[in-house]
Amino acid sequence: MGDRLTTSSGGTQRTAQQAELRLGLLLGVGAYSLWGLFPLYFPLLEPASALEVLAHRFVWSFLFLVVVMLVTRSWSRMRPVLHDRRVMLMLIGATIFISINWGTYIWAVNNGHVVEASLGYFINPLVVVLIGTLVLRERLRPMQWVAIGIAAVAVVVLVLGYGAVPWIALVLAFSWAGYGLIKKLAGVDPIASLTVETAYGTPFAVAYVVWLASTGSLAFGHSSPGNTALLMLVGVVTAVPLLLFGGAANRVPLSTIGVLQYLTPCIQFLLGVTYFGESMPPARWAGFVIVWLALCVFTWDSLRHSRAQRRLAETDALAEGVAEPA
Repeated sequence: MGDRLTTSSGGTQRTAQQAELRLGLLLGVGAYSLWGLFPLYFPLLEPASALEVLAHRFVWSFLFLVVVMLVTRSWSRMRPVLHDRRVMLMLIGATIFISINWGTYIWAVNNGHVVEASLGYFINPLVVVLIGTLVLRERLRPMQWVAIGIAAVAVVVLVLGYGAVPWIALVLAFSWAGYGLIKKLAGVDPIASLTVETAYGTPFAVAYVVWLASTGSLAFGHSSPGNTALLMLVGVVTAVPLLLFGGAANRVPLSTIGVLQYLTPCIQFLLGVTYFGESMPPARWAGFVIVWLALCVFTWDSLRHSRAQRRLAETDALAEGVAEPA
């Protein structure tokens, strides 16, 4: 009887874990898919300039996050952040990096550089591990060095093909990696962190909007009602994928998140080539193929390492169980 109860309890627990994993996968796919579809949204905000859209993104994101915290009564998340002067100073840096990333991305999308923007997010995982090596003194595995070397070749090919450095891709990759590094070092709740970051940026955003209004250059409220509504919704559009991502990160393994993240640049790339009709000369195709090769090597090595770590943890747990006295 007791064995049956134990078996039933174990089966129920496994079912609950599988349900959580499925939910996490759905949330992760939803988050990365929405980020991938951003190129369809930002052109709808014209005639607002990239800087005006950036300003609205800060203001409305901050207001939306405040509402979310009020509705969910989750202000307790803010206490560890607000009471830590070091973290508050670090998040100023995060605000700067996210401003550069958001502003560059909006400008790129609205000026016909969706494909190059997708390149930035393709190479971002490689930039992240490179920064981890240079800043955090983390040791790279041999195949990670191979992947970074292949990606460097891809950048050279793209430079030769373009006749110029693909600066949009590099700015996006390095600004997002810098943002992630600060968030990792700060080690605080992501929603609380984003609330503080948008709070830092909002006064400057409001000042810029007021300046645009004083010069007669403000699109908000001076274009169609639909355009005004879409500018106000940019906060929801920004925060919802982040909320979905937070739910996914708590439910699925990091290795799964590492694979899911490629959904975003894949969707962006397909939109750039098919929907926006951006040019893909042979040199650009060659550069992208080499980048994809680097990512295949990187992903294969990450998954292999993750499996090895999981097996090691299971072996250690089993050994500890055997060693425990009866």
